[in-house]
Amino acid sequence: MNTPVIVEALRTPMGRGRADGALSGVHPVELLAQTLRALLTRTGIDPGTVDDVICGCVSQVGEQSGTPGRMAWLASGYPEHVPSTTIDRKCGSSQQAVHFAAQGIMAGAYDVAIACGVESMSRIPMGTSKLGQDSAGPGMAARYAPGLVPQGISAEIIAARWGLTRDAMDRYSAESHARAARARAAGSFRREICAVATPTGMVEEDETIRENTTVERLASLKPAFENDAMKARFPQIDWSVTAGNASQITDGASAMLIMSEQTAMRLGLRPRARFVAFDVRGDSPVDMLTAPIPATRKVLEKARMQVGAIDHFEINEAFASVPLAWQRELGADAARLNPRGGAIALGHPLGASGVRLMTTMLHALEDTGGRYGLQSMCEAGGMANATIIERLA
Repeated sequence: MNTPVIVEALRTPMGRGRADGALSGVHPVELLAQTLRALLTRTGIDPGTVDDVICGCVSQVGEQSGTPGRMAWLASGYPEHVPSTTIDRKCGSSQQAVHFAAQGIMAGAYDVAIACGVESMSRIPMGTSKLGQDSAGPGMAARYAPGLVPQGISAEIIAARWGLTRDAMDRYSAESHARAARARAAGSFRREICAVATPTGMVEEDETIRENTTVERLASLKPAFENDAMKARFPQIDWSVTAGNASQITDGASAMLIMSEQTAMRLGLRPRARFVAFDVRGDSPVDMLTAPIPATRKVLEKARMQVGAIDHFEINEAFASVPLAWQRELGADAARLNPRGGAIALGHPLGASGVRLMTTMLHALEDTGGRYGLQSMCEAGGMANATIIERLA
């Protein structure tokens, strides 16, 4: 079996997903194209050697409807014979793209693959693909009567179930911004970011980090999902999820070059990490955001590892209650959990987030000398991917 290795990983700066956001003037295909060009320029490989471009994208409508990985590849001027496909596993789409790329190499189907992701939430708002339609159908409605709930309600259910207070979630969120701000000030994101050309100039740094965020400011925000119908259905909820302790709506792209170890050696490229184990799990679609817990347990079991052996955890901060509940269950060291901040500070460009998290984790392991990193992301419908990588000296 071939051994897949990570050779390069990078991401764009994170832009606020609104009309005046730093990246809002860039078509999502061009945003990804600039990322792919930076990836191949850094490694110097022949684009014609790439076997497949596997792209995560959630809202596959409008400007993101035309197989964005394929469009971005061709927009970059790269060879037409290289194909692409688009993955939608919701928030974990590009993490799943990583799994498929690595697994394809393990199986011998690929020698070289790119896993990437893109989401322009300013140009294609979240939920656009549903167009107000029922996406569950009568069978789901009957099984989960009185019905599924929005993710924000799921975040509230988790907070209530694990006894997470508003103050605890606000403190976690303020710390996410503080960690990201410290990382940016120290230049820790510099290697992983590729600058993006926009109609108004170059964007080189994350726009989403609020270094002056305080617990007191967060405490002043109103709950975002409280309403009479849900209050009647879930009387146990204290209504504490706000815009401040949830991930930011964001524009961004990310890309990772994965190849067999043998191919990397032949091309004179340095393998930076290998894959130790993969998992993907499902859990309750009503609780929805809890699947990282069983996915983490299973991926650790597959790797025959204990949680204490992991040097860096990336658990996507869809809402503060998600990593906090995960930490309570797994007993992970808080200092190792999202040590450079997470989606609350850096933003969550849906289809791009999986590779974004892994890119940050890889660079952090290299900077700190850590050996193992574990990543998991909650996904709509009650799913989660989990991955363990090992940094290579």
